[in-house]
Amino acid sequence: MTFLKEHSSATRSAREKPLAVVVITYNSADTLDGLLDTLAEGLRGLDRTEVVIADNASADDSVDRAQAHSIGARVVHTGWNGGYSAGINAALATIRKDADVLILNPDIRLSPGAAARLAGVLRQHNIGVAVPRILHEDGGLFHSLRREPSLQTAWVDALLGTKLGSGLDRGECVCDSAQYAAPGIVDWASGAALAISAEARAEVGDWDETFFLYSEEVDYQRRIRAAGYRIAYVPQAEVVHIGGEYSRNERLYAILTANRIRDYARHHGWVSTAMFRVAVFTGEVLRSLRGSTVHRAGAAAAVKRLPERYVTRPLLSRVSKA
Repeated sequence: MTFLKEHSSATRSAREKPLAVVVITYNSADTLDGLLDTLAEGLRGLDRTEVVIADNASADDSVDRAQAHSIGARVVHTGWNGGYSAGINAALATIRKDADVLILNPDIRLSPGAAARLAGVLRQHNIGVAVPRILHEDGGLFHSLRREPSLQTAWVDALLGTKLGSGLDRGECVCDSAQYAAPGIVDWASGAALAISAEARAEVGDWDETFFLYSEEVDYQRRIRAAGYRIAYVPQAEVVHIGGEYSRNERLYAILTANRIRDYARHHGWVSTAMFRVAVFTGEVLRSLRGSTVHRAGAAAAVKRLPERYVTRPLLSRVSKA
């Protein structure tokens, strides 16, 4: 793809631009040290960087671990658990406007030089977001790339399953591993690790806090595309993702399911949304027939009235820095 033609020179120029690494924590003590341990090598090749931890009122020692680590992270206390987007927004409000940002889950591990490769691609024309190749902890490929949600993707995934639907190039997940070998432009990708240019984030604005968890990255990257920017997949930048809790947690999976429908409903009429909802419900019911309580929770969430937001900011909360 043309946006990587001048990758080497773009990486060199990226050294001249600041990069802020943003990590959102909520009771993340078990995984945070592992990420922080990889940052020194992960940021290799970048001259001006800072690490910002936005803590959503963790009850464990996440903050103590962040402050004690040699990487020198700065902690922003959000004062409440407002979700992933609220944490991102709290951190970004404290970061200089001309800095690119690299947003990471606390269970991400960076490979050496990964951040510089992503930041370098952000220097290419109209690239607003750059996303890495993501691997599972065992070294297997994580299918992190996605197509824009549609009635077609919803019904194909519901009736054929994610892998078969993707094999036909009709499902939402890009699950053909061969498509992860080369760089390219994508609709959207997992929000577990993504770099955003200073120009794009200035134009697009805050992340939508009403999603709490899940689909906020779909919404944000759609707005990135609507602003005229492209989303670049950069396989030369590799990270490891240890996550996947939603697949085992009924509450989290219910939120994920409901937010899929909420996101779709904001951009389509009620008839199309009703058909999308039925598709999601059908898929969850079919998968729950094997006894999965997680998919039963998903089916229940698909038929409930959608909340406007899952949490409301406490009236007396204050955002503070440390």
